[in-house]
Amino acid sequence: MSKAILGIGNAIVDIFAKVDEDFLNKHNLKKGSMKLLNKKEFQLLKKNIKIQKIIAGGSVANTMTGISYLKGEASFFGKINKDELGKQYIKSLKKSNVKFLYNQKNEKLSTGTSIILITPDSERTMCTYLGISSKLLHTDLNPLFFKNKKLIFLEGYLWDKGSCEKMFNLAIKIAKKNNCKIAMTLSDVYCVLRHKKYFIKLLENDLDLLIGNENEIKELTNSKSLNQAIVKLKKFNKQIIITRSDHGSLAVIKEKIIHQKAIKVKKIIDLTGAGDLFAAGFLKKYVEESGIKTCLKSGSLLASKIIQKIGARIN
Repeated sequence: MSKAILGIGNAIVDIFAKVDEDFLNKHNLKKGSMKLLNKKEFQLLKKNIKIQKIIAGGSVANTMTGISYLKGEASFFGKINKDELGKQYIKSLKKSNVKFLYNQKNEKLSTGTSIILITPDSERTMCTYLGISSKLLHTDLNPLFFKNKKLIFLEGYLWDKGSCEKMFNLAIKIAKKNNCKIAMTLSDVYCVLRHKKYFIKLLENDLDLLIGNENEIKELTNSKSLNQAIVKLKKFNKQIIITRSDHGSLAVIKEKIIHQKAIKVKKIIDLTGAGDLFAAGFLKKYVEESGIKTCLKSGSLLASKIIQKIGARIN
């Protein structure tokens, strides 16, 4: 039986830079958040940083590279332009042995880019120009992408700008026809705030698995505490995974709650991609039909590895 996973998300080139707290305050940026920029804002910010590293990214793409690192079969579908950044993007995914399914062509907008600002406490703040990545349309989807896939993994970020709704719904429809399990990451607490009603509807009607961090889950359920959120989540009768940074992770499986401790590391270098790589470790074991405890452990192990280096690539 196939254990292949198809990820669908924003194709974003990541640009890493180290900054101090004053830099964030000066540019009116909230630490740990993801802010969407227009092209002018993006270019202005880029002029004021010292670039440390450039690599292909995007939340779900990061997860797919993690799955490939674990010797899993991973494909990614996202939209890029036929520009220099687009070429770098494809090259980076190929290096990670992830199949890229979008046919690159000339577009009016450039390839999406995210400036990831790393403060001395290792927290990351993202400033993203979505570019052409936010224009992923239902007409870009090919039903053949879903053939012999066991699971599709979608990201909440796709709902930003609202241009991908039709594509999102079609992907779910095709996945169901192909008996693919459907999983989604909530992506960002502000993303949840903007699209909460739809995410709840997705959880009720379409998703087999939902992954989010504690703050995203509390926002989704309008809860002040994690315990309150868990009580509400049980009513959905679904598989919901909650990451809690150094407090580990847990799974709400219908009425059952399964806990997993975080794996301690000597020194945290950069938290970029911690959630993405947790998802990679979890999903790799999930499609192998391992127990949830094993899936949580696999996610924790991969997350512990990525936070000890800059960026969201282990290899």
